[in-house]
Amino acid sequence: MATAVHNSDAPAAPDAIVVRFAGDSGDGMQLTGGQFTLSTALAGNDLATFPDFPAEIRAPQGTLFGVSAFQINFGSREINTAGDAPDVLVAMNPAALKVNLKSLKPGGLIIADTGAFTKRNLQKAEYETNPLEDGSLAKYDLLAFDISARTIEAVAPFGLGNKDALRSKNMWTLGLALWMFDRDRKPIHDWLKQKFARKPEIADANIAALDAGHAYGETAEIAGPLKQVELPPVPSEPGLYRTVTGAEAISLGLVAGVQLAELPMFFGGYPITPASAILHHLARLKEFGVTTFQAEDEIAAICAAIGASWAGSLGVTSSSGPGIALKTEAMGLAIMTELPLVVVNSQRGGPSTGLPTKTEQSDLYQAVYGRNGDAPMPVVAARSPSDAFDCAIEAVRIAVKYMTPVMLLTDGYIANAAEPWKVPNPADYTPFPAKFTTEKQGPKEEGELLPYARDEHGARPWIKPGTPGLMHRIGGIEKAEGTGHIDYAPDNHQRMTDARRDKVLGVDVPDQDVCLGEPGGKLAVVGWGSTFGPIHQAVGRARAKGCDVSQIHVRHIWPLPANLGELLRGYDHVLVPEMNTGQFKTVLRDQYLIDAIPLTKTSGQPFQIAELEAAIGKFFDDIEGNEGGEVPANDQQLPSTEAD
Repeated sequence: MATAVHNSDAPAAPDAIVVRFAGDSGDGMQLTGGQFTLSTALAGNDLATFPDFPAEIRAPQGTLFGVSAFQINFGSREINTAGDAPDVLVAMNPAALKVNLKSLKPGGLIIADTGAFTKRNLQKAEYETNPLEDGSLAKYDLLAFDISARTIEAVAPFGLGNKDALRSKNMWTLGLALWMFDRDRKPIHDWLKQKFARKPEIADANIAALDAGHAYGETAEIAGPLKQVELPPVPSEPGLYRTVTGAEAISLGLVAGVQLAELPMFFGGYPITPASAILHHLARLKEFGVTTFQAEDEIAAICAAIGASWAGSLGVTSSSGPGIALKTEAMGLAIMTELPLVVVNSQRGGPSTGLPTKTEQSDLYQAVYGRNGDAPMPVVAARSPSDAFDCAIEAVRIAVKYMTPVMLLTDGYIANAAEPWKVPNPADYTPFPAKFTTEKQGPKEEGELLPYARDEHGARPWIKPGTPGLMHRIGGIEKAEGTGHIDYAPDNHQRMTDARRDKVLGVDVPDQDVCLGEPGGKLAVVGWGSTFGPIHQAVGRARAKGCDVSQIHVRHIWPLPANLGELLRGYDHVLVPEMNTGQFKTVLRDQYLIDAIPLTKTSGQPFQIAELEAAIGKFFDDIEGNEGGEVPANDQQLPSTEAD
């Protein structure tokens, strides 16, 4: 065992800690992180997580591109992001250390398994010398010992071979982490017994490894780096809490939405990262009137959902960027037929296959503009895993009330990340029951059927097939105003195009609020989607330094809130951070003719608080450095933040 200790004054007890578990894609880092998250939530800490794993199903063992990591930021205060730099890095092999070391805070703690730092593994990680021995880690605290050997020793009584025994290495490491942060082991014991109920010997072996790691922390007499840290629970409102990922929250929100609409749900999906989890979660909720269908391809999935909406259910489909592209023609069909439909887009790095397991916000153009013809549809964007629940309900409400497809945007970070969620009271939500037409709309003496007549919201009637006397045409060819007959007339197409546009622009969107700061001032930082957390923290820090800066975060991407233009014009400057090349910035410039300045990042990683804080600081430095108080012109915009 090797240790390195730095002499310094004892720091104040932290109110938040960032831990990153990293290892080979077969080392169970996501499972380890998930169970540590569970124990942290039960301890009453606020938290946010960031799973980061390779796209390969099983990358070659020990390679740099096969590293899987799970980061958790937890503490006794409000947590909005998964944290910038880890305080603790658990590295299960050399590749995990090399890939993640650059993110670790100076003076941070490295826990490394010396048993995995073999000559072969060092070569795979492109190390010429062993970093645990060559002094290259001098600026960190280092705790290096043979976790592999200790795991084998712990599970030896269960008769497992070395290969099978080493599969419990993640549990040994989890046990040590539970000791470090004073976490209860019993919930993990119970989970292991349930997971391996049919193989109790495997459950017992994993429990033994977990307990051995915990006991190591309790009994090892180590000076310096290995200390027990206690973070008290975060103050919170009374209520029922649980951890929730974005995919879980969307699934629950969709179910809640159809319950409020008094409709059954049909979900048509096709597996694609990171959207597949929504299908997995909904498949377990059949008792709520949910039908799930794994189609043969993306087009079949959305077309089946459209058919379900025509038949009187709420059709829902889900995918990521490449799959959304395949669904585009069918989205146009749903817009032309004016049927309710919810399309969930869990964005990932693109274009094409791009970065399947990394996060990005680059499908905004696709969501707002990406269909042939003038084919508008409302777009709603969730800002966090728990916020996805309410956004899903909102998407269902709009779809049913306005008889239109709606796109709900999340991204890989939201879909996979977890945070505590106060389970809401169903009584707090206002029902919006769907209405089906059972009578003809024309004058009684004529008894005319008008399937494309419009109500006060611009929505057409929803008529179930088989309703006596209400047979009508449906399809993708342009409809005659009112009757829905096929009509190619130029003036009719103009009126119907305008009607579909006006219906979407008339969606009742709440006024935009200011999340942090004042309604007016020098600078507004405007975000959407998963950038909320880092923007919120960065703006808060900048305001603490005296900067006149505010945060505005937009949920309704299209149509935009009616007061947003006036609100933005109350600021001298508008900065728009987003994980693309400036798509929302373009929308704001187009709609309001404001000089929105982009701050972009397309590395597949979320924004860090420090990146945004530095950009805001530079912004005010530039303002103060110019006599006229002007920022650089658009062709001198702030640079992209590609570095982590």
